[in-house]
Amino acid sequence: MGLPPAARALVPLIVPALLVGVGASLLLLGLSRVAERLQDVLWERLPDAFGVSGTSAGWIFGTLTVVGVVVGLVVWRVPGHAGPDPATTGLVDPPLPVRLLPGIALAVVIGLAGGVSLGPENPITAINIALAYALGMRAMPRSRAADWVGLAAAGTVGALFGTPVAAALVLSETAVGDDPRPLWDRLFAPLVAAGAGALTTVLVAHPTFRIDVPAYPGARLIDVVSAMVIGSAAAAVGLAAVYAFPLCHRAFRQLGHPVVMLTVGGLVLGALGALGGHLTLFKGLDEMKELTADADAHGAGNLLLLALVKLAALVVAGTCGFRGGRIFPAVFVGVALGMLAHALVAAVPVALAITCAVLGILLATTRQGWLSLFTAAVVVMDMALLPVLCVAALPAWLLVTGRPEMLIEEPGPAAPSVAVAGHRDPQ
Repeated sequence: MGLPPAARALVPLIVPALLVGVGASLLLLGLSRVAERLQDVLWERLPDAFGVSGTSAGWIFGTLTVVGVVVGLVVWRVPGHAGPDPATTGLVDPPLPVRLLPGIALAVVIGLAGGVSLGPENPITAINIALAYALGMRAMPRSRAADWVGLAAAGTVGALFGTPVAAALVLSETAVGDDPRPLWDRLFAPLVAAGAGALTTVLVAHPTFRIDVPAYPGARLIDVVSAMVIGSAAAAVGLAAVYAFPLCHRAFRQLGHPVVMLTVGGLVLGALGALGGHLTLFKGLDEMKELTADADAHGAGNLLLLALVKLAALVVAGTCGFRGGRIFPAVFVGVALGMLAHALVAAVPVALAITCAVLGILLATTRQGWLSLFTAAVVVMDMALLPVLCVAALPAWLLVTGRPEMLIEEPGPAAPSVAVAGHRDPQ
Protein backbone atom coordinates (compact mmCIF):
# COMPACT_ATOMS: atom_id res chain seq x y z
CA MET A 1 0.00 0.00 0.00
CA GLY A 2 1.49 3.34 -1.08
CA LEU A 3 1.70 6.48 0.96
CA PRO A 4 -1.16 8.98 0.67
CA PRO A 5 -0.37 12.26 -1.15
CA ALA A 6 -0.01 14.22 2.08
CA ALA A 7 2.66 11.80 3.33
CA ARG A 8 4.48 11.74 -0.03
CA ALA A 9 4.74 15.53 0.13
CA LEU A 10 6.54 15.30 3.47
CA VAL A 11 9.14 12.67 2.54
CA PRO A 12 11.38 14.96 0.40
CA LEU A 13 11.73 17.31 3.37
CA ILE A 14 13.40 14.72 5.60
CA VAL A 15 16.97 14.97 4.26
CA PRO A 16 17.04 18.81 4.13
CA ALA A 17 15.62 18.89 7.65
CA LEU A 18 18.28 16.50 8.94
CA LEU A 19 21.06 18.54 7.32
CA VAL A 20 19.72 21.83 8.66
CA GLY A 21 19.26 20.42 12.18
CA VAL A 22 22.75 18.95 12.39
CA GLY A 23 24.27 22.08 10.86
CA ALA A 24 22.42 24.36 13.28
CA SER A 25 23.67 22.35 16.25
CA LEU A 26 27.27 22.25 15.03
CA LEU A 27 27.31 26.00 14.46
CA LEU A 28 25.88 26.61 17.94
CA LEU A 29 28.44 24.27 19.49
CA GLY A 30 31.28 25.78 17.47
CA LEU A 31 30.55 29.37 18.41
CA SER A 32 29.94 28.36 22.03
CA ARG A 33 33.28 26.55 22.17
CA VAL A 34 35.13 29.58 20.78
CA ALA A 35 33.37 31.79 23.34
CA GLU A 36 34.33 29.40 26.16
CA ARG A 37 37.98 29.46 25.13
CA LEU A 38 37.99 33.25 25.01
CA GLN A 39 36.16 33.37 28.34
CA ASP A 40 38.90 31.28 29.91
CA VAL A 41 41.49 33.75 28.64
CA LEU A 42 39.61 36.83 29.85
CA TRP A 43 38.52 35.56 33.26
CA GLU A 44 41.17 32.99 34.24
CA ARG A 45 44.49 33.35 32.44
CA LEU A 46 44.74 37.12 32.21
CA PRO A 47 43.81 37.75 35.86
CA ASP A 48 46.33 35.09 36.91
CA ALA A 49 48.98 36.75 34.76
CA PHE A 50 48.33 40.09 36.49
CA GLY A 51 48.08 38.51 39.93
CA VAL A 52 44.47 39.51 40.56
CA SER A 53 41.20 37.63 41.00
CA GLY A 54 38.93 37.26 37.97
CA THR A 55 35.94 37.66 40.28
CA SER A 56 37.12 40.92 41.85
CA ALA A 57 35.03 44.04 41.38
CA GLY A 58 37.85 45.87 39.64
CA TRP A 59 38.44 43.12 37.08
CA ILE A 60 34.70 42.74 36.38
CA PHE A 61 34.30 46.49 35.87
CA GLY A 62 37.37 46.85 33.66
CA THR A 63 36.73 43.76 31.54
CA LEU A 64 33.11 44.58 30.75
CA THR A 65 34.04 48.16 29.87
CA VAL A 66 36.72 46.95 27.46
CA VAL A 67 34.31 44.37 26.03
CA GLY A 68 31.86 47.20 25.35
CA VAL A 69 34.54 49.14 23.46
CA VAL A 70 35.55 46.09 21.39
CA VAL A 71 31.99 45.09 20.48
CA GLY A 72 31.30 48.73 19.63
CA LEU A 73 34.21 48.71 17.21
CA VAL A 74 32.94 45.48 15.66
CA VAL A 75 29.44 46.91 15.22
CA TRP A 76 30.89 50.12 13.76
CA ARG A 77 33.64 48.84 11.47
CA VAL A 78 32.79 45.26 10.42
CA PRO A 79 31.01 45.17 7.03
CA GLY A 80 27.27 45.15 7.57
CA HIS A 81 27.67 46.65 11.05
CA ALA A 82 26.94 43.30 12.72
CA GLY A 83 23.29 43.23 11.70
CA PRO A 84 20.20 45.15 12.79
CA ASP A 85 19.61 46.72 16.19
CA PRO A 86 19.34 43.65 18.48
CA ALA A 87 16.67 45.35 20.59
CA THR A 88 14.36 45.12 17.56
CA THR A 89 14.88 41.42 16.88
CA GLY A 90 13.13 38.37 18.31
CA LEU A 91 13.96 34.69 18.47
CA VAL A 92 12.66 33.93 14.96
CA ASP A 93 13.00 36.70 12.38
CA PRO A 94 13.26 36.93 8.58
CA PRO A 95 16.55 35.81 6.97
CA LEU A 96 19.36 38.35 7.06
CA PRO A 97 21.84 38.88 4.20
CA VAL A 98 24.78 36.47 4.53
CA ARG A 99 27.28 39.36 4.43
CA LEU A 100 26.09 40.40 7.92
CA LEU A 101 26.80 37.05 9.56
CA PRO A 102 30.57 37.36 10.28
CA GLY A 103 30.00 40.58 12.21
CA ILE A 104 27.10 39.08 14.18
CA ALA A 105 29.12 35.96 15.01
CA LEU A 106 32.14 37.99 16.14
CA ALA A 107 30.01 40.33 18.26
CA VAL A 108 28.13 37.50 19.98
CA VAL A 109 31.30 35.50 20.74
CA ILE A 110 32.96 38.52 22.36
CA GLY A 111 29.81 39.33 24.33
CA LEU A 112 29.32 35.77 25.56
CA ALA A 113 32.97 35.45 26.57
CA GLY A 114 33.09 38.91 28.10
CA GLY A 115 30.39 38.31 30.70
CA VAL A 116 27.52 40.21 29.07
CA SER A 117 24.14 39.19 30.53
CA LEU A 118 22.64 37.81 27.33
CA GLY A 119 22.24 34.32 25.91
CA PRO A 120 23.25 33.01 22.48
CA GLU A 121 19.77 32.13 21.25
CA ASN A 122 18.71 35.15 19.16
CA PRO A 123 21.90 35.79 17.14
CA ILE A 124 22.71 32.13 16.56
CA THR A 125 19.16 31.46 15.42
CA ALA A 126 19.49 34.44 13.06
CA ILE A 127 22.75 33.08 11.66
CA ASN A 128 21.30 29.61 11.12
CA ILE A 129 18.16 31.01 9.47
CA ALA A 130 20.22 33.15 7.09
CA LEU A 131 22.50 30.26 6.12
CA ALA A 132 19.66 27.75 5.72
CA TYR A 133 17.68 30.19 3.59
CA ALA A 134 20.63 31.15 1.37
CA LEU A 135 21.82 27.58 0.79
CA GLY A 136 18.35 26.05 0.67
CA MET A 137 16.95 28.46 -1.89
CA ARG A 138 20.02 27.93 -4.06
CA ALA A 139 19.70 24.14 -3.87
CA MET A 140 15.90 24.12 -4.20
CA PRO A 141 14.85 27.35 -5.97
CA ARG A 142 11.16 26.43 -6.00
CA SER A 143 10.95 25.89 -2.26
CA ARG A 144 9.38 28.42 0.10
CA ALA A 145 11.40 30.79 2.25
CA ALA A 146 9.15 29.85 5.17
CA ASP A 147 10.29 26.23 4.97
CA TRP A 148 13.94 27.13 5.52
CA VAL A 149 13.11 29.62 8.25
CA GLY A 150 11.08 26.98 10.07
CA LEU A 151 13.75 24.28 9.71
CA ALA A 152 16.58 26.51 10.90
CA ALA A 153 14.58 27.93 13.81
CA ALA A 154 13.48 24.47 14.92
CA GLY A 155 16.97 22.99 14.56
CA THR A 156 18.51 25.79 16.60
CA VAL A 157 15.90 25.74 19.37
CA GLY A 158 16.19 21.96 19.56
CA ALA A 159 19.96 22.28 19.85
CA LEU A 160 19.75 25.04 22.47
CA PHE A 161 17.47 23.05 24.78
CA GLY A 162 18.70 19.58 23.89
CA THR A 163 15.18 18.40 22.98
CA PRO A 164 12.85 18.83 19.98
CA VAL A 165 9.92 19.45 22.33
CA ALA A 166 10.98 23.06 22.87
CA ALA A 167 11.05 23.68 19.12
CA ALA A 168 7.58 22.21 18.63
CA LEU A 169 6.20 24.41 21.39
CA VAL A 170 7.82 27.56 19.96
CA LEU A 171 6.57 26.90 16.44
CA SER A 172 3.08 26.01 17.65
CA GLU A 173 2.77 29.59 18.98
CA THR A 174 3.79 31.30 15.74
CA ALA A 175 1.55 32.43 12.91
CA VAL A 176 1.09 30.00 10.06
CA GLY A 177 0.04 32.37 7.29
CA ASP A 178 -2.29 30.79 4.75
CA ASP A 179 -0.94 27.24 5.13
CA PRO A 180 -4.07 25.03 5.33
CA ARG A 181 -2.25 21.83 6.36
CA PRO A 182 -2.91 20.19 9.75
CA LEU A 183 -0.55 21.26 12.56
CA TRP A 184 1.46 18.03 12.57
CA ASP A 185 1.97 18.19 8.82
CA ARG A 186 3.33 21.72 9.22
CA LEU A 187 5.54 20.65 12.13
CA PHE A 188 6.79 17.41 10.54
CA ALA A 189 9.96 18.75 8.87
CA PRO A 190 10.77 21.25 11.65
CA LEU A 191 10.51 18.41 14.18
CA VAL A 192 12.95 16.35 12.11
CA ALA A 193 15.34 19.33 12.13
CA ALA A 194 14.78 19.89 15.85
CA GLY A 195 15.38 16.23 16.63
CA ALA A 196 18.59 16.21 14.58
CA GLY A 197 19.80 19.40 16.25
CA ALA A 198 18.93 18.20 19.73
CA LEU A 199 20.51 14.76 19.23
CA THR A 200 23.70 16.29 17.84
CA THR A 201 23.99 18.62 20.84
CA VAL A 202 23.28 15.84 23.32
CA LEU A 203 25.86 13.50 21.75
CA VAL A 204 28.56 16.17 21.57
CA ALA A 205 28.01 18.39 24.60
CA HIS A 206 25.61 16.57 27.00
CA PRO A 207 23.78 19.77 28.02
CA THR A 208 21.48 19.97 31.01
CA PHE A 209 19.29 22.73 32.41
CA ARG A 210 18.43 20.89 35.60
CA ILE A 211 19.40 22.43 38.92
CA ASP A 212 19.97 20.48 42.12
CA VAL A 213 17.28 21.38 44.67
CA PRO A 214 15.33 19.27 47.20
CA ALA A 215 12.59 17.25 45.55
CA TYR A 216 9.04 18.55 45.59
CA PRO A 217 7.24 16.70 48.42
CA GLY A 218 3.89 16.58 46.63
CA ALA A 219 0.93 18.82 45.93
CA ARG A 220 -1.02 20.50 48.70
CA LEU A 221 -3.90 22.93 48.40
CA ILE A 222 -1.78 25.74 49.84
CA ASP A 223 0.80 25.10 47.10
CA VAL A 224 -1.71 26.18 44.46
CA VAL A 225 -2.10 29.54 46.19
CA SER A 226 1.66 29.89 46.64
CA ALA A 227 2.26 29.03 42.99
CA MET A 228 -0.17 31.65 41.73
CA VAL A 229 1.24 34.33 44.03
CA ILE A 230 4.89 33.60 43.15
CA GLY A 231 4.23 33.26 39.42
CA SER A 232 2.27 36.51 39.32
CA ALA A 233 4.83 38.37 41.44
CA ALA A 234 7.67 37.22 39.16
CA ALA A 235 5.64 38.25 36.11
CA ALA A 236 5.16 41.71 37.67
CA VAL A 237 8.92 42.00 38.19
CA GLY A 238 9.46 40.98 34.58
CA LEU A 239 6.93 43.57 33.40
CA ALA A 240 8.90 46.27 35.21
CA ALA A 241 11.88 45.33 33.04
CA VAL A 242 9.67 45.26 29.94
CA TYR A 243 8.49 48.82 30.59
CA ALA A 244 12.08 49.94 31.30
CA PHE A 245 13.31 48.41 28.04
CA PRO A 246 12.20 51.16 25.60
CA LEU A 247 13.24 53.90 28.03
CA CYS A 248 16.73 52.46 28.31
CA HIS A 249 16.91 51.91 24.55
CA ARG A 250 15.95 55.53 23.89
CA ALA A 251 18.60 56.76 26.32
CA PHE A 252 21.35 54.76 24.62
CA ARG A 253 20.19 55.82 21.14
CA GLN A 254 20.65 59.43 22.14
CA LEU A 255 24.38 58.75 22.43
CA GLY A 256 24.40 58.30 18.65
CA HIS A 257 27.58 56.37 17.84
CA PRO A 258 27.69 52.56 18.35
CA VAL A 259 31.13 52.68 19.98
CA VAL A 260 29.91 55.26 22.49
CA MET A 261 26.67 53.34 23.16
CA LEU A 262 28.41 50.04 23.74
CA THR A 263 31.25 51.56 25.74
CA VAL A 264 28.77 53.23 28.08
CA GLY A 265 26.74 50.01 28.13
CA GLY A 266 29.83 48.00 29.03
CA LEU A 267 30.70 50.50 31.75
CA VAL A 268 27.20 50.22 33.25
CA LEU A 269 27.32 46.43 33.04
CA GLY A 270 30.73 46.51 34.71
CA ALA A 271 29.33 48.57 37.57
CA LEU A 272 26.37 46.21 37.91
CA GLY A 273 28.67 43.20 37.81
CA ALA A 274 30.91 44.72 40.46
CA LEU A 275 27.82 45.27 42.62
CA GLY A 276 26.25 41.86 42.10
CA GLY A 277 29.40 39.77 41.77
CA HIS A 278 30.41 37.12 39.28
CA LEU A 279 27.09 35.24 39.59
CA THR A 280 25.35 38.06 37.73
CA LEU A 281 27.65 37.79 34.69
CA PHE A 282 27.32 35.73 31.50
CA LYS A 283 24.17 34.08 30.19
CA GLY A 284 23.32 32.61 33.58
CA LEU A 285 22.95 28.84 33.14
CA ASP A 286 26.14 27.79 34.91
CA GLU A 287 25.67 30.59 37.41
CA MET A 288 22.17 29.46 38.44
CA LYS A 289 23.54 25.98 39.12
CA GLU A 290 26.28 27.51 41.26
CA LEU A 291 23.68 29.64 43.04
CA THR A 292 21.46 26.69 43.95
CA ALA A 293 24.39 24.45 44.84
CA ASP A 294 25.39 26.90 47.58
CA ALA A 295 21.90 28.05 48.55
CA ASP A 296 22.64 28.29 52.28
CA ALA A 297 25.24 31.00 51.63
CA HIS A 298 22.63 33.42 50.25
CA GLY A 299 20.18 35.25 52.46
CA ALA A 300 17.03 36.97 51.28
CA GLY A 301 18.75 40.33 50.85
CA ASN A 302 21.52 38.90 48.69
CA LEU A 303 19.05 36.94 46.56
CA LEU A 304 17.03 40.08 45.93
CA LEU A 305 20.22 41.91 44.97
CA LEU A 306 21.25 39.14 42.55
CA ALA A 307 17.83 39.09 40.89
CA LEU A 308 17.59 42.86 40.47
CA VAL A 309 21.18 43.28 39.27
CA LYS A 310 20.79 40.49 36.73
CA LEU A 311 17.50 41.90 35.48
CA ALA A 312 18.99 45.39 35.18
CA ALA A 313 22.00 43.94 33.34
CA LEU A 314 19.66 42.12 30.96
CA VAL A 315 17.84 45.37 30.13
CA VAL A 316 21.06 47.34 29.67
CA ALA A 317 22.75 44.66 27.56
CA GLY A 318 19.66 44.22 25.41
CA THR A 319 19.28 47.94 24.68
CA CYS A 320 22.81 49.31 24.30
CA GLY A 321 23.70 47.16 21.29
CA PHE A 322 25.16 43.87 22.55
CA ARG A 323 24.11 40.83 20.49
CA GLY A 324 22.27 38.12 22.40
CA GLY A 325 19.00 36.66 23.58
CA ARG A 326 16.99 37.32 26.71
CA ILE A 327 15.69 33.86 27.67
CA PHE A 328 18.67 32.41 29.55
CA PRO A 329 19.42 35.48 31.72
CA ALA A 330 15.72 35.70 32.58
CA VAL A 331 15.84 32.08 33.81
CA PHE A 332 18.61 33.05 36.26
CA VAL A 333 16.43 35.92 37.52
CA GLY A 334 13.56 33.48 38.00
CA VAL A 335 15.74 31.05 39.95
CA ALA A 336 16.95 33.85 42.24
CA LEU A 337 13.40 35.12 42.78
CA GLY A 338 12.17 31.61 43.56
CA MET A 339 14.93 31.12 46.11
CA LEU A 340 13.99 34.49 47.57
CA ALA A 341 10.36 33.39 47.95
CA HIS A 342 11.51 30.24 49.76
CA ALA A 343 13.85 32.28 51.98
CA LEU A 344 10.99 34.58 52.96
CA VAL A 345 8.46 31.77 53.53
CA ALA A 346 10.27 28.54 54.34
CA ALA A 347 7.05 26.53 54.16
CA VAL A 348 6.98 27.04 50.38
CA PRO A 349 8.96 24.18 48.77
CA VAL A 350 12.01 25.57 46.99
CA ALA A 351 11.35 23.48 43.87
CA LEU A 352 7.84 24.93 43.59
CA ALA A 353 9.03 28.48 44.25
CA ILE A 354 11.77 28.33 41.62
CA THR A 355 9.67 26.80 38.85
CA CYS A 356 6.82 29.26 39.38
CA ALA A 357 9.17 32.24 39.45
CA VAL A 358 10.90 31.08 36.25
CA LEU A 359 7.49 30.64 34.66
CA GLY A 360 6.35 34.13 35.63
CA ILE A 361 9.48 35.96 34.55
CA LEU A 362 9.56 34.18 31.19
CA LEU A 363 5.88 34.87 30.52
CA ALA A 364 6.60 38.57 30.98
CA THR A 365 9.84 38.73 28.99
CA THR A 366 9.09 36.29 26.14
CA ARG A 367 5.28 36.34 25.94
CA GLN A 368 5.43 32.67 24.88
CA GLY A 369 3.29 30.51 27.14
CA TRP A 370 4.36 27.04 26.06
CA LEU A 371 8.07 27.88 26.00
CA SER A 372 7.81 29.46 29.46
CA LEU A 373 5.98 26.44 30.87
CA PHE A 374 8.43 24.02 29.28
CA THR A 375 11.51 25.88 30.49
CA ALA A 376 10.17 26.17 34.02
CA ALA A 377 9.43 22.45 34.06
CA VAL A 378 12.86 21.33 32.84
CA VAL A 379 14.74 23.52 35.31
CA VAL A 380 13.65 21.22 38.15
CA MET A 381 12.45 18.17 36.15
CA ASP A 382 9.72 16.99 38.50
CA MET A 383 6.49 15.91 36.82
CA ALA A 384 4.58 16.37 40.06
CA LEU A 385 5.00 20.12 39.63
CA LEU A 386 3.40 20.28 36.19
CA PRO A 387 -0.28 20.50 37.26
CA VAL A 388 0.55 23.25 39.75
CA LEU A 389 2.56 25.11 37.10
CA CYS A 390 -0.35 25.02 34.68
CA VAL A 391 -2.57 26.64 37.29
CA ALA A 392 0.11 29.19 38.22
CA ALA A 393 0.40 30.22 34.56
CA LEU A 394 -3.21 31.43 34.40
CA PRO A 395 -3.12 34.52 36.64
CA ALA A 396 0.41 35.34 35.46
CA TRP A 397 -0.77 35.26 31.85
CA LEU A 398 -3.71 37.52 32.66
CA LEU A 399 -1.19 39.96 34.08
CA VAL A 400 1.10 40.04 31.04
CA THR A 401 -1.20 39.56 28.06
CA GLY A 402 -1.92 42.72 26.13
CA ARG A 403 1.09 44.47 27.68
CA PRO A 404 4.09 45.74 25.67
CA GLU A 405 6.72 43.15 24.72
CA MET A 406 10.44 43.29 25.49
CA LEU A 407 11.06 44.30 21.91
CA ILE A 408 11.48 47.63 20.13
CA GLU A 409 9.09 47.97 17.20
CA GLU A 410 10.67 49.94 14.39
CA PRO A 411 8.32 51.51 11.82
CA GLY A 412 8.67 50.10 8.34
CA PRO A 413 6.71 48.96 5.30
CA ALA A 414 4.30 46.12 5.80
CA ALA A 415 5.32 42.81 4.28
CA PRO A 416 3.71 39.39 3.87
CA SER A 417 4.28 36.95 6.70
CA VAL A 418 6.41 33.84 6.59
CA ALA A 419 4.09 30.85 6.81
CA VAL A 420 5.89 28.92 9.53
CA ALA A 421 7.68 31.58 11.50
CA GLY A 422 5.09 34.30 11.30
CA HIS A 423 7.46 36.96 9.99
CA ARG A 424 8.25 38.72 6.74
CA ASP A 425 9.10 36.69 3.67
CA PRO A 426 12.23 38.22 2.12
CA GLN A 427 11.35 37.14 -1.38
